[in-house]
Amino acid sequence: MTSMQPGRLDPAPDQRRAWPSSALREPPRSGGSPIEGCVVAAYRIPTSEPEADGTRRWDATTMLAVHIEAGGHRGFGYSYCHAAFGRIVLDTLAPAINGIDAFDLPTARARMLAALREIGTSGAGAMALSAVDTALWDLKARLLECSLLELWGGARDAVPTYASGGFTNYSDDHLADQLAVWAAQGFAAVKIKIGSEPARDPERVGVARDAIGSQIRLMVDANGALSRKQALQLAERLSHYDVRWFEEPVSSDDLDGLRLLRDRAPAPIEIAAGEYGWEAHDFTRLLQHGAVDVLQADGSRCGGYSGLFEADTLSRVHGVPLSLHGVPALHAACAAALPNLRDVEYFHDHARIEAMLLDGLPSLHDGCLWPERGEPGHGLMLRERDAERWRI
Repeated sequence: MTSMQPGRLDPAPDQRRAWPSSALREPPRSGGSPIEGCVVAAYRIPTSEPEADGTRRWDATTMLAVHIEAGGHRGFGYSYCHAAFGRIVLDTLAPAINGIDAFDLPTARARMLAALREIGTSGAGAMALSAVDTALWDLKARLLECSLLELWGGARDAVPTYASGGFTNYSDDHLADQLAVWAAQGFAAVKIKIGSEPARDPERVGVARDAIGSQIRLMVDANGALSRKQALQLAERLSHYDVRWFEEPVSSDDLDGLRLLRDRAPAPIEIAAGEYGWEAHDFTRLLQHGAVDVLQADGSRCGGYSGLFEADTLSRVHGVPLSLHGVPALHAACAAALPNLRDVEYFHDHARIEAMLLDGLPSLHDGCLWPERGEPGHGLMLRERDAERWRI
C-alpha cells in the first residue's frame, strides 16, 4: 500500500492511490473487472466575483474529483463539497470497494454504506459517497463501451433546465443584465436568490420580471432564511410579479412550516425543497408530510446516480414532480433517464466551473441540455492540467 503524505488530500501523482493491505482485498470474481485504484483530488475555484444568498456569502467553490479504475478504464465522479471529504473517500470508501467487480454496483454500494456506519450516511459521508457512486456508474458504462443513456434507457432526448443565479449582493443592474442574457439564450425559466433583505425583495423581483418579460417563468430561492410569517407575507407580495416557485422559504427541517407555506401561499406558487436530502429517508419525510409541491434532489449530495433513482421513485409514488438541484453536467445523463423529472437547475457557479474544467459537456440550446449519446459513460472528462492551478 502506498503511504499518504500527512495532512495532504492529493499527494504527488505516484502517491495518490490508497488501498488496504492485501490481506483485506476481496478476491476478484471470475471473469469480472475488479476495482483496482482510486484517485482523489480537490480544486478550489474562485468565483468571478463575491456571491451571496439569504444565509451566507462565498468567494470560491470546491470540487472534489474522484476517479475509480478497473479493467484499463477510469470512471469519473465529483461533488461540490469540502476538500476534507476526500479523506473519507480514500480512507473509508476506497478500501470498502477494493477488488469488487466493477459491474457489481449493488455490492459496492452496500459495502460503502456499511463502511460509513461510524461516520454517518448523511452530510460529509453522503457527499463523499455521491462522488464515488457517479464514478462507479461511469466506469461500468465505459467498461461496456456504451453511454449511460444506452445503459439506462433514456426517457427523453432533451433535459429541460432553468437558469439560476441572481445573487442577493448583485446590484439591480447586474441582476437585470444576467437575467436578460439567459432570456436571450432561450431559457423558459430563471431563478434568483432572495432573503438577505426581505423588505427589498419585492423590488428586486420586480427588476427581474422587467428584465425577462412576461412569458418566462420566474422563481425565487430564500435558502431557508425566512421565518414562517415573513415567508407568507413575502409570498403574497411576490405573487403580484407572477412568481411561480418559492424554494426553501423556511428551513428544510421545518416540515410544518413548509406545509403551511404550501397550503397558504397564493395558488400559482409552488413550494420546493429537498436539495439537502442526503438519503431516501429525507425525501420520504418531505413527501409524507406533504411539505413540497416539487421535490428537489442533488446527485452530488444524495448518494450519486443511485440516490437520484431512489428520489425519482419516491416522487412518483407520492405524485410529486422531481427537479434536480445544480451540477448540470453531471446530472444531464441521469436526468434524461428519470421518468418523473421536471427539470434541472443550470446553476451559474457549477455551470461556470464545469465549462472551465471538463470536456464532453452536454450541449445547451433552447433552454435544454442534450446529453451525449455517442460517448462512453456520462461523456465527461476532467482536464487535469487545466485544473492543476486550483488543486489544494
